[in-house]
Amino acid sequence: MTPPQPPAADHPTPGPGQPAGPAQPVGPTPLQPAAKTQTPLTQTSPPQTPGHPVPPHPAGPSPADSVAGVLAREFSDESYFGRVVSEQRLATPDEVQLCLTKQKELEKQGRKARLMDIMLQAGFITQSQLRRLARSMDDSMTRPAQQIPGFQIIKRVGAGAMATVYQARQISLDRTVAIKVLPKRLSENQEFVERFYKEGKAAAKLNHANIVQAIDVGEYGGFHYFVMEFIDGKTVYDDLIKNKRYPEKDALHLVIQIARALEHSHHRGLIHRDVKPKNIMIAAQGVAKLADMGLAREASDEKAALAEAGRAYGTPYYIAPEQIRGELNIDFRADIYSLGATFYHMVTGKVPFDGPTPSAVMHKHLKEPLIPPDHLVKNLSSGVAEVIETMMAKDPNARYASTADMIQDLEAVQRGDAPPIARQRYDAGLLAGLADGTHSEGRALVEKDDSSTGPGWNLIVGIAALLIASLVVNVVLLVTRH
Repeated sequence: MTPPQPPAADHPTPGPGQPAGPAQPVGPTPLQPAAKTQTPLTQTSPPQTPGHPVPPHPAGPSPADSVAGVLAREFSDESYFGRVVSEQRLATPDEVQLCLTKQKELEKQGRKARLMDIMLQAGFITQSQLRRLARSMDDSMTRPAQQIPGFQIIKRVGAGAMATVYQARQISLDRTVAIKVLPKRLSENQEFVERFYKEGKAAAKLNHANIVQAIDVGEYGGFHYFVMEFIDGKTVYDDLIKNKRYPEKDALHLVIQIARALEHSHHRGLIHRDVKPKNIMIAAQGVAKLADMGLAREASDEKAALAEAGRAYGTPYYIAPEQIRGELNIDFRADIYSLGATFYHMVTGKVPFDGPTPSAVMHKHLKEPLIPPDHLVKNLSSGVAEVIETMMAKDPNARYASTADMIQDLEAVQRGDAPPIARQRYDAGLLAGLADGTHSEGRALVEKDDSSTGPGWNLIVGIAALLIASLVVNVVLLVTRH
């Protein structure tokens, strides 16, 4: 099962500080690195097949030597280099893994080789691609990060269009932390700087076991930084790009934790607005942590709502319809929708809606009916399917009336019970549809495409039996009267 290819790269559309345009999402969108499509400009040797040996270094000077200094500083962790190459779609995850395996084999033979050189020699990447990768690295970020008073940088652990994240040691408390640093080019944009500090302040208002804890925010040497709890783990996204589909039990375990994090945030008036697999971290013992408050907004912040009116903020695969429309009154129900879309992806291995562009994906969120998740995964319980469809109702009023209601249903399904709130809405919608010949939003919208079994069919049969029995009784009474 292969997750869909991304319709766009990270931050494909305007955000604050960028030219105004049609309502578009802000935020990373790739779900899986695509196979490389670039045509190599120069190639020192023909691409090698998996069965052919790959030498530890190309003959003569390495093609990477001109950029090796920059890349060595940025990617001291070889696995991180491989991940960036994959996310930049310069090579597929399988190609990276093949080269990492070859690197280990060479190390056993006492022959040390850099991953970049192995990938070059195998023909998976080219020298020109490495040069472009090196140019895209803002090396000036590393030195100021090293100099932030009170912290010792250990290594770089993540990077995106909006910031770079480092693992560091807080000297005063001798503990490991994460430091997010705003790139220099964005540090000169006041709107981005304000958003950066807003993220820190929003996170500082929250104190919950399932939310990444904020520690400090500040500026040094013209660079703005945000210090937070360091999570030694992975993200849900990391699993999904490996074509992993979560078992129902495991998905419920993580989603319930994030739902509780959102309940905490919503009680304090904050809407996350960008719940997605990349922002769900998994720490030791399976503890889920909600990260990245970069798009968080206070529900009561009318000034911010007016300033953002008509523009979409979120990530196309998981964005709520009202966010796409740029509505003023965005509330907690947008987060419920996005968590539902994430839940859908986790249990099916597919995003709810896919398309070649962000606009195409968002159009489907607005207009196309959702394929029930249990139509894609036959062994998925009807309870999980009903909860997801309630979370992802296109009309916010048809979703859960509170985050607490959603948690109640999720916990019921986790116990093996029917979700009381989603089931009640499903049954009511089905009865209304039978009464007036129409269908209401929800599971009553869609007939099973492969069988006439399940709780929905049983309900229809039961109602039909009652109607027939009533008809028979009325006929008998009519006959006896005459």
